[in-house]
Amino acid sequence: MAPTDHDSSDFAALQRLADERWTCRQFRPDEVDRATIEQLLTLTQRTPSWCNTQPWQVVVTAGEGTERFRKELLTHIQTNGTAPDFEFPAQYAGVYRDRRRECGFQLYDSVGIAKGDHEKTMRQMVRNFEFFDAPHVAIVTSEADLGIYGAIDCGLWLESFLLGAQALGLAAAPQAALASYSPFLHDYFDLPTHRKVVFGVSFGYPDPDHPINTFRTARAPLDDQITWHTS
Repeated sequence: MAPTDHDSSDFAALQRLADERWTCRQFRPDEVDRATIEQLLTLTQRTPSWCNTQPWQVVVTAGEGTERFRKELLTHIQTNGTAPDFEFPAQYAGVYRDRRRECGFQLYDSVGIAKGDHEKTMRQMVRNFEFFDAPHVAIVTSEADLGIYGAIDCGLWLESFLLGAQALGLAAAPQAALASYSPFLHDYFDLPTHRKVVFGVSFGYPDPDHPINTFRTARAPLDDQITWHTS
């Protein structure tokens, strides 16, 4: 096969998975069998990383482990403030604010939350900490000494996880919100201080009939994101 030759079906399959993947915000209660979860996690181990450091460590919940975690996290957030291990964005300005707001409006519209209805908006926010009823959660940490590059590698791991889940007929919701209560996660899962919580991912089988799973976010055109230098 010449250097420029490739199997177009491989790219087409990857393109389809990327196009069809979406963030699930309502799951069915059915658990995913252990073999399928391990199949997915085996795929994520092929994720590339800086100097092959593979900085991700992952806690996965199932069964009563998920239910107890859900209950205790919900209790915790009622009386405690946020304290992420990695600093959250200072602000969303310009186009980033616009994209964030558009996503939020689509979400609230899908479940009939009117603009300015703070009570229902807060209730929907709390759904993050109920894991959208998902039967499984993955908490992903990186080594503190690896700094931002360890976190970037964990982001690559997340992409592998999301596309792999899509290929297996699963759905997932990547959640920075869970990392906002990092001290609780450290205590609850006995995470050492040299590990930093990067994000959580709720996953399982989607509820296709729930209206919150009907909207899809848009992507900016290529010309808005790419600058070519050809001379």
